[in-house]
Amino acid sequence: MSGSKLASVEAGEASAAPAPIARKTPFNVLIVGVGGQGVIMVSKVLAALAQWRGFEVKQSEVHGMAKRGGSVFSHVRFGERVWSPTIAKGEADVLIALEWAEGLRWLPYLKPATGIFICDTKRIVPPFACLNRKPGAAMRYSRETAEQVANYVAEGYAIDATTMAEELGNERAANVVLLGALSTALDFPIADWESTVSEFVPKKTIAVNLEAFRLGRTWIAEARSPAPATGTPPLLPLAEVPFTPRLEINAAWCKSCDICVKMCPERCLRLNDDRIAELANPEKCTGCRLCEWLCPDFAIRVHLEAQGKAAEEAAR
Repeated sequence: MSGSKLASVEAGEASAAPAPIARKTPFNVLIVGVGGQGVIMVSKVLAALAQWRGFEVKQSEVHGMAKRGGSVFSHVRFGERVWSPTIAKGEADVLIALEWAEGLRWLPYLKPATGIFICDTKRIVPPFACLNRKPGAAMRYSRETAEQVANYVAEGYAIDATTMAEELGNERAANVVLLGALSTALDFPIADWESTVSEFVPKKTIAVNLEAFRLGRTWIAEARSPAPATGTPPLLPLAEVPFTPRLEINAAWCKSCDICVKMCPERCLRLNDDRIAELANPEKCTGCRLCEWLCPDFAIRVHLEAQGKAAEEAAR
């Protein structure tokens, strides 16, 4: 998706003393996603930076009962005076979504004439959205394409932040890629953004997160440039193609909690003699990802591979 061009901070701008407060109308940013994606971290970075720049800040969030895989959202409002911590429908200046369907669900909150929509194309399909438990069956999940959504927003971007973060070596930095994209819509110095990000991420991941932040800024800058004839293809609907689920289980991270075994809808997992989770009945696995989302130690990763590709790899 593309939209009108906004003023943005030039790369490399040095940090200066906080500017005088000039924003009388509060600026509203809504961050949404699912549990485990880092929605709250994004909102805390923005709130801390806005407060340091001299604005009054109000933040409201719902996350306690969501856990991993559940709906999470956070409202951040800042300005000369801010009375309410929540954003009313149609009043969000920017909507940041870490998951595609969650982003579409919150679109009514975006300002129709001027709102900016920045959404990761990552799709987290709830396991019980399956109409049929067979692998590759149709699911109850949003199928809107980027072009269709573009008709409802003033400016919007569908960014594959998760893949970009994976290519940097840390999938969990996808939320920081989106922070970089968000930074182009606000007139805060880049140095201030980067120093604030550094305060909220684990010390050992500062370098990769700063790289992810810069990557998000660069992506938006390129997206706002005139698109070449061979530009990025639009986001396609969720394809209904046959796939083979493959579970990647990190034995070193598994703590033998048994959650994945007990919650698997198909009862295809078990603890082995070493009390490490393993896929006992691969033919029953539907790739619903429930085990991946519920694992408190991030020890399980579910890969949905096209059956042709899976067959090729098995033959090697």
